[in-house]
Amino acid sequence: MKLVPDAMHEAFRQARAAAARGEVPVGAVIADAQGRIVARAGNRTVELRDPTAHAEILAIRQACEKLASERLTECDLFVTLEPCAMCAAAISHARIRRLYYAADDEKMGAVAHGPRFFAQPTCHHAPEVYDGLGAKEAAMLLRDFFAARR
Repeated sequence: MKLVPDAMHEAFRQARAAAARGEVPVGAVIADAQGRIVARAGNRTVELRDPTAHAEILAIRQACEKLASERLTECDLFVTLEPCAMCAAAISHARIRRLYYAADDEKMGAVAHGPRFFAQPTCHHAPEVYDGLGAKEAAMLLRDFFAARR
């Protein structure tokens, strides 16, 4: 499916832009059922002085506004890093159809690691999840970012 790599490529572009701003390099893209990108974002927690300004949250907010709905049932989210618990909850509440993510996050991830949010009986909606799409590139981007700060 060509649309997946295109959307993930844009998510990586957003992650690199975040790194250039001094933010942790995570990028997110939301595409509609036809594969059209409806929202894109990179982390902005430092810039906005907002701990909730993760790429996924910002992209979900943009998509909801653009589509005039709090539900994104026909949308897919592409993100360069396994979502944390906060982002997993937002994904669930937004009713995202599919989640594609690149690198695992063993420390803060909440999809395949930690609380495994979507597997909990209290989770109202769990998207289809596809991991590892561009994992090596995402891991290298994060590793290089943090190495430059040490």
